[in-house]
Amino acid sequence: MINEWFHPAGSLAHEGFDSVVDAAIDGWAHTGFRSVTLGDANPTSIDLPAAAVERVFVPLAGESFTVDYTLSDGTTGGQSLTGRASVFHGPADCLYLPTGAHASVSSAAGRIAIAEAPTTEARPVQFLPAAEVPVELRGSGISSRQVHNFATPAGLDCVKIIACEVITPGGNWSSYPPHKHDEAIPGSESRLEEIYYFETAVSRGSNAPEAADPFSLFSTYSSGAGEITTSATVRSGDIALVPYGYHGPLAAAPGYDNYYLNVMAGPDAERVWLISDDPAHGWVRDEWEDLEFDSRLPYTGDSAGSAANSETSKEK
Repeated sequence: MINEWFHPAGSLAHEGFDSVVDAAIDGWAHTGFRSVTLGDANPTSIDLPAAAVERVFVPLAGESFTVDYTLSDGTTGGQSLTGRASVFHGPADCLYLPTGAHASVSSAAGRIAIAEAPTTEARPVQFLPAAEVPVELRGSGISSRQVHNFATPAGLDCVKIIACEVITPGGNWSSYPPHKHDEAIPGSESRLEEIYYFETAVSRGSNAPEAADPFSLFSTYSSGAGEITTSATVRSGDIALVPYGYHGPLAAAPGYDNYYLNVMAGPDAERVWLISDDPAHGWVRDEWEDLEFDSRLPYTGDSAGSAANSETSKEK
């Protein structure tokens, strides 16, 4: 049975990009995502034409990237971005470009992601170095995970985009308890589409054989806003779309770490992430208070350790 909201790696490849999520997908309107591999056997640069979307650039893997741009008023500029060995090696530099900008991304060898959201309102160009990306250690016990809030309201000042990275160590659960954000309830819940871009890897310190096949499990299910069912085994490059409904959990299989990049945006005037837990499962948050946080986190550039800009939260 075909699931219109789950897309295996490669199925959304388009015009040189490894994956493209935009309004060309039926029923999708408020968010966008692109990933591209540059260098080696691929071209070393790729263009993003001017469009009525704001964009955030975040390296996934690779030492360095350059983003050259022309703004809607004709102003030109360029920004170097320092990358990382992989998405499991701490935050990377990020760049925000306002609506109407043309951009060209280049790298000798690397992969980069671009979060997008339609808007006609402009913000200034913004550069956020890796060392200043807010790092949150969320949950507790086997629900411990690490969040890079590079394009949440705590990070870049976007018009619509809310984006973050989440690292879930092998054996842990994330996007849990299941929650939704598909109704406008002032002060309680906001309407946000959500994109999940996944990567998986053998857990740090594990002595896995060559045949190891990292994977995680991810699910969504229906709410009053619409019917949706995803029950998927996810691997690197897979994408899950959540137009509405409850989503979670993400379960990282023992021995395999999981990474996902979330991009959210919606029709509400305020840029805010407000969620409602599934009433059947929200009680588990109370259990976290008596549990120790996973000592494997935070993951930094070299090994697990203390990130200078990290904070711990058991509330979300």
